[in-house]
Amino acid sequence: MIDVIVVGAGPTGLTLANELGLAGVRTVVLERTLERGGQSRALNLQPRTAEVLDLRGWLEPIAEQALTTLPRGHFAGIPLDYSVFDTRFPYQVGIPQARVERFLEDRLAAYGVPVLRGHELTGFVQDADGVTATVAGPDGTTTLRAAYLVGADGGRSRVRRELGVGFPGRDGRISMVVADIVPEPHEALPTEWRLPVFDVREGPFLMPLGDGVHRFLFGAPDQTVARDAPVTADEIRTALTTGPAPHFTLREVRWASRFTDATRQAERYAAGRVLLAGDAAHIHFPAGGQGLNLGVQDAFNLGWKLAATVHGHAPRDLLDTYHTERHPVGAAVLENTRAQVVLLHPDDDVRVLRSLVSDLLTEPAANRRIAGMISGLDIRYPMPPDTPTHPVLGTRHPVPHLHDARGLLLTPSSDLTPLLTPWSDRVDHTITPPTSGTDALLLRPDGHVCWAGTSTGDGLEAALERWFGPAS
Repeated sequence: MIDVIVVGAGPTGLTLANELGLAGVRTVVLERTLERGGQSRALNLQPRTAEVLDLRGWLEPIAEQALTTLPRGHFAGIPLDYSVFDTRFPYQVGIPQARVERFLEDRLAAYGVPVLRGHELTGFVQDADGVTATVAGPDGTTTLRAAYLVGADGGRSRVRRELGVGFPGRDGRISMVVADIVPEPHEALPTEWRLPVFDVREGPFLMPLGDGVHRFLFGAPDQTVARDAPVTADEIRTALTTGPAPHFTLREVRWASRFTDATRQAERYAAGRVLLAGDAAHIHFPAGGQGLNLGVQDAFNLGWKLAATVHGHAPRDLLDTYHTERHPVGAAVLENTRAQVVLLHPDDDVRVLRSLVSDLLTEPAANRRIAGMISGLDIRYPMPPDTPTHPVLGTRHPVPHLHDARGLLLTPSSDLTPLLTPWSDRVDHTITPPTSGTDALLLRPDGHVCWAGTSTGDGLEAALERWFGPAS
């Protein structure tokens, strides 16, 4: 019997499958492509993504494969200072998406979670007890039965379409090309990563990926070209010689794709026993380097909740909080990327606006506001209406690890140990000095604070039951 079917072996689906496998949930991943892609695609891990990967002990082996670290972020290419935050990772980890996916897929073997490549979901039906999926594979069509199904199958998600969930927003108005290319050697080729430039008047924007391969971004000269139209070598050659010198000569195209500033978000992230995550739930222009990070953080929010639900000890409405918490986060990313697109237009009036925004972002308060948004470090999840208020509730807490994906109670003494005992199969206890202006904190498996109080434990039992289910 399968507990969860995950559709899509991108970073979101693989992160979710790892979270479920770690929790002992019987999971299978369906992926229609036969082989793992080698394209670089996304190139960064934002600070909050680095934190959540570190919670599980996965960041260090991933970071060993990184190309660089970037000490700052950016808003439409305008620098942002991440050092103002209380985090062990005040920087971006520069790493191609393919390397992140390779680690996450290889990691699944430890949990016995299979990735069925060459298997494409063709349909599903759900009922009160589960979901029956129809799958086309190398040996024909078969069916799989599971308690839940999660669509992490990209912006053109079949799961979302079959589910009938609305995907409101707007179509793209600008078209761009991203490519991994090998240019002929040239003394002006960049050797270090830098903030992106999208204005052709500043010359070709290339970034080194190693072994002579460079990331190349440029605006498509013909904005009427279809999104699916192949990117030609001649198109890339022309772009490499457009704008001021230096110009470069193309030797090889490793991979190329078109993208637009289309912006859409699923009306619901869940319907019955079927859920959506990553690009299946939201698409946006890749400004600020937020796309992969948004999907991975969707998976971290969903994974422990879905696992608790499968195991039967989740509160009745725990899974509902996936939508109520992550939908606003996705909406905020869609808004900030639309704002960034405006600042990227090669227009003289926009240049004046961009100069003004650049000046504003040198102010500490403005930098902290926007840097927190782009990095993901400012996320604060809403607490239930009956929860006593506290400044740290819903915020992330920078703990070193939650490797077992369990809850964690942090207190200055062992006074609350007896009270925690009925939940000891789901929540750990660590004796630690007071922090965050409070004596004691209760953390969810994703590192967000769900109770803050004193050594008297007032309200702790209610919080434990609210987030971790009835006492054993």
